[in-house]
Amino acid sequence: MTALRLRNTLTRKVEDFIPLDPSNVRIYLCGPTVYDRAHIGNARNVIVFDVLYRLLRQIYGEGHVNYARNFTDVDDKINARSLESGRPISEITAETTQWYLDDMGALGNLEPDHMPRATAYIGEMIAMIEALISRGHAYEAEGHVLFDVRSFAGYGKLSGRSVDDMIAGARVEVAPYKRDPMDFVLWKPSEPELPGWDSPWGRGRPGWHIECSAMSHALFGESFDIHGGGIDLQFPHHENEVAQSCCAHPEGSFARYWLHNEMLMVEGKKMSKSLGNFFTVRDLLDQGFAGEVIRFVYLMTHYTRPMDWTDTKAREAEGVLRKWRGLTAGVEATEPAAEVIAALSDDLNTAGAIAALHGLANSGDYAALKASARLLGLLEDHMGDWLKGGADLSAYADRLAALRAEAMASKDFSAVDALKSALLEAGAEVRMSKAGVEVQPGQGFDESRLPAL
Repeated sequence: MTALRLRNTLTRKVEDFIPLDPSNVRIYLCGPTVYDRAHIGNARNVIVFDVLYRLLRQIYGEGHVNYARNFTDVDDKINARSLESGRPISEITAETTQWYLDDMGALGNLEPDHMPRATAYIGEMIAMIEALISRGHAYEAEGHVLFDVRSFAGYGKLSGRSVDDMIAGARVEVAPYKRDPMDFVLWKPSEPELPGWDSPWGRGRPGWHIECSAMSHALFGESFDIHGGGIDLQFPHHENEVAQSCCAHPEGSFARYWLHNEMLMVEGKKMSKSLGNFFTVRDLLDQGFAGEVIRFVYLMTHYTRPMDWTDTKAREAEGVLRKWRGLTAGVEATEPAAEVIAALSDDLNTAGAIAALHGLANSGDYAALKASARLLGLLEDHMGDWLKGGADLSAYADRLAALRAEAMASKDFSAVDALKSALLEAGAEVRMSKAGVEVQPGQGFDESRLPAL
């Protein structure tokens, strides 16, 4: 069996992955808070975990991997969106949940085995909070229930900071009912106009952190294999998850491996609405970037490094995928190549896997190329629609080839250059080689700008 190594945030080392139960490998990814479209940064951990999910299924078998990704459908951001829009919360969460599923599907991600919604697990959250209170790790104050951070000696292990350092360097909510500034909310009271559930502490709603702990426990038990998300969730969300889960269920270890992906930039700058470089996944799709192309760009960078979305990378990705789809058209996929599996097993080295795919393309092993690319979520049949139904530019290729033949005799290439320039300005891709001339629609192709023949 292939040896899989992963960078474990908890130990800060790349370690051999040894599942608790090879017949039931369990992974949990923190999912979205459903109040708006997912931005392109939100998509990175989904793609990373999708590749991990595919790889684990390759290694352990499709029926032996359980992948959960939750939906946070009770949250102050959702409440605020409801109040400002006048729309019911249930309508907002239903709509944005479907947006998320559609957008992540457009990027080639498989749906997880479990997609729990927080509002379906309120009973489990209340039970976990009661357990924390009974064990002396939480306390009630003015209708709130708070976790006592000082009661858990291991607090800070995941993020590598002491509680005192956190207080000095972090913005924490100051409240008179807190015993310690770092204590965090497990349950809070709800006003009549906000969602609320009856509990031993009055009508209220859960804090954000308790949601994932309760859902992962309900699905996977006291211990499971891998938990992950963006690096921005490492503290406080994941740190708080570790604390409350280990205190509520001390017989378990909660998550044994933690994976965190780095952040995303756009054209070398931090994504920001003020800079005008803030994009949702749907924005990119609507601009004409194919989901498969977007996915390829993400896979070009290792998940532990900051990723830079650029139009140049997108054009490069489109060209590569167009070539590979041409090479593998009508080819029956075999098994993924050993070198691709080896690259992915080395801490999800997707860039190394792509280099191996180039090697397969150059060697002519197109059946292995197709199967290996699919391990990365590429070259799937249903993802190739961006190449179908486009403009047929064969007439332009024929005309350009004829002009080139005439120019070879006359040594006057002005007509060749003029037509090629016009095609490029219309957004077409032009490839001229000894084998012939190829003209294809490119990124931003505008058929109305094609020159008349």
